[in-house]
Amino acid sequence: MPELMENILNNLDNEFYSLYSCALVSRHWCKMSIPILWQDPFKFQKKPMFISRYFSYLDEEEKVLLKECGIIINFPNTLFNYAKFLKVLDLSRLEENVRLWINFQISNQKIICISKDDLANLLFKLFIESGAILSKFDIYFTEFIIKPNVFYSLGQNEHFFSRLQDLTVDVIIDSFDFGVEEAIMLLRILAKTTTKISTLNLGTFGYNYEPQIYQALVNIIKSQGNLRRFSLICETEFQTAMCGVISALESQRKNLQEIKLDGCAYSAEFKVLMNCEKLKVLRILYCEEKKLLKILDTGLCKISTLEISSYPTDASNLLSILKKSGTLLQRLKLDSEDEICSQSLLFDTLIAFCPNITHLYISYIKLSAELLKLIGSLQKLQLLTLRFVYNELEMENLDMQFAKILPSTLQYLEWSYIRNDILLNYCEAPLKKLKKTLKYVSLSRSTYISNSEFNNIRKDLEGYVKLVRFEEIEI
Repeated sequence: MPELMENILNNLDNEFYSLYSCALVSRHWCKMSIPILWQDPFKFQKKPMFISRYFSYLDEEEKVLLKECGIIINFPNTLFNYAKFLKVLDLSRLEENVRLWINFQISNQKIICISKDDLANLLFKLFIESGAILSKFDIYFTEFIIKPNVFYSLGQNEHFFSRLQDLTVDVIIDSFDFGVEEAIMLLRILAKTTTKISTLNLGTFGYNYEPQIYQALVNIIKSQGNLRRFSLICETEFQTAMCGVISALESQRKNLQEIKLDGCAYSAEFKVLMNCEKLKVLRILYCEEKKLLKILDTGLCKISTLEISSYPTDASNLLSILKKSGTLLQRLKLDSEDEICSQSLLFDTLIAFCPNITHLYISYIKLSAELLKLIGSLQKLQLLTLRFVYNELEMENLDMQFAKILPSTLQYLEWSYIRNDILLNYCEAPLKKLKKTLKYVSLSRSTYISNSEFNNIRKDLEGYVKLVRFEEIEI
């Protein structure tokens, strides 16, 4: 059935070669595969020669312009209007692919006299006028200037942003003087034409933007009907002026489910977060987490995913929110750049209040009896990452204890400290029953075992699972 086939192919949206192969099966499969293949063409790390395919749908005046600029190519009639299929647009990727396309033409001894900006604007305008409707839009303001004819097209084709669900706005201060008016204009258009954004990411948030920039961002937040995920990356941790952007989240207090704050200093505006009724995911990276967590603790929030990154992490700041979240907490990540303070209190609290953790990531901790007790108590644990662990206990005895307490639900383990041979011999987790559960394994040789021992372990594993590089399976 076409409906089922379309669902299957949609799950291949990141598989370039698979989609391309499907497009060659039959005319029917081709009609379903090509729109998926071309909804985000700029993400594939391929030579950007596909850009030439878009030129066939430029109007006659624009084709003449290309020829005058030295772009002498045929404009054959294509089976599809590829520009219409676009759903994801990242302006920085568009700019980079256009630059690579021009450089490729020049390297083949073709004289091209069109600028990167002019060609990128030409394609941007084509996407708007082709009938494309974006679901994801990344704005990265650099020296790329949006031309007036593009804004005119946006005014005539409001459907282009009408179904936008994911928006990322990133502004680089050093080059911002090149297009401040254009940036303000684009953000105002978004505030006017988009109401369905569920994910909003604000990157490199600066303290010295034009006031119109802040107001445009506030208007975008307030105009949404169901903003569920919000992310803010501040330019400096000493920035305290949020200029009303955080306060605007009050309008989304019944919708927000996930918040990520990176490099933000404490501000009174953050008090609006205590009113977020559905907040379940909280990520605080290199912020003043003590004050922010206190705000959330006094509010309605009960967290299922908590991520804290700082240097160092003081676990005593987390105890209250952990107790309040209790059995709802499923994912905990504590990424410290120095030894975590108050470790015993942390482990005791997690054992007493948070038995349903499935994902646990902790760095810079002392391997102790309390930590082993915690891991042994988490009977639903699926993913475990321990980094920069140190201890003074006897090595082999510790390895055996650790291996034996791993829960049977475990699917992923990252800890370079333990010996693989002892782990495989003593653990009761699925790691021991490789045929039934594990699909991929990554190995690195410990200094505690010889090359021959390591090769034997490797040979045994290759009979059950596929060995891959660590980077391919890291979570």
